[in-house]
Amino acid sequence: MAVTVSLVLLFGLVLVFLLRSHSLSAGAAFTAAGFGFFLASTGAAEPINNLARAVVDAIPAL
Repeated sequence: MAVTVSLVLLFGLVLVFLLRSHSLSAGAAFTAAGFGFFLASTGAAEPINNLARAVVDAIPAL
């Protein structure tokens, strides 16, 4: 749970930065957020969460 919240905050900050630097339009940001929202409700959510957890667990071993 803590990893998920941290990743949401990280991706949110990146999205805000891209919007402020005009590297990303508001329509593209809305589409990306909508895609992530709907992807989370599919069967792909668990493998994505497992992959993110494995990456986060591997970082201290570097």
